[in-house]
Amino acid sequence: MKNVYVALLLAVVLALPAIAQTTDQSNSAPAAQSSSSSDSTSSNSSATMGATGKEPLAPPAREGFWGRVNPFARKKYVQRQTAPIRDRINELDDLTAANSKMIKDVDARAQQGIQQASARANEADQHAIDAGNKANMAQQTATQANTRLTTVEQVVGNIDQYKASTQTEIRFRPGQTVLSQNAKSALDDLATPLKSQRGYIIEVQGFSSGHGQTAIQTSQKMADSVVRYLVLNHDIPVYRIYVVGMGNAPVQGSDDASAKKHTSGGRVEISLLKNDLETLASTSNTTTDQPAAPKQ
Repeated sequence: MKNVYVALLLAVVLALPAIAQTTDQSNSAPAAQSSSSSDSTSSNSSATMGATGKEPLAPPAREGFWGRVNPFARKKYVQRQTAPIRDRINELDDLTAANSKMIKDVDARAQQGIQQASARANEADQHAIDAGNKANMAQQTATQANTRLTTVEQVVGNIDQYKASTQTEIRFRPGQTVLSQNAKSALDDLATPLKSQRGYIIEVQGFSSGHGQTAIQTSQKMADSVVRYLVLNHDIPVYRIYVVGMGNAPVQGSDDASAKKHTSGGRVEISLLKNDLETLASTSNTTTDQPAAPKQ
């Protein structure tokens, strides 16, 4: 009886490989059909490309009696199954490194472009500031020139308009034509400031008591003595002095403007007349001495 059980167990063990082979053949036929159908489908339609430019890895087909999980799989079998995955991972690492390098290069170029743009903007700002300063200086110069032109126009318009500045009177005793010490001091006070001035004339009028040509000649001699002193002692140009002997001509009275009186004794009236040339000279010196606008 024991021999019968042993024989049955041995028959079952021997039958298992045949059953597994039959199962593998039956499973491989549909797998082959599915693979052929997938090949035809991939040939008719474009395959989906991955990040590496290659098709995605296909899942491994069912193999053997145990399927994907084979408890009796050997080391070479495992290496053969994991090699495509390992290669694809290496390709992805290389692609990631290349992308990182590309990003760094792009960022470096962008930073360089930003720095160049900032430098050019700063340079443009500096040019704008310089242009503004030059425009302000030009405006200031134009204003000064306009002021100077207005002053010159006024001076030219009034070049022959002389205004009385100082009046001095020299008294003479009857019949005397020589200057006294007081008269010389008065003439010194009048002529000393004129050495550095221009745009003036001196009007000298002599008055004398008496009648006719005698009075005129006496008044002329008194006026000539004044002119001689101014020319010799103070270097007053002769062309700036106008002399006239008035004789006993009537002059305005100091008490009543409408009343006129004749001269008693001898006297000389010296009038200093000025035009606007002195004003023009002072304006020109002020404009020249003004400091230039500071550069920024």
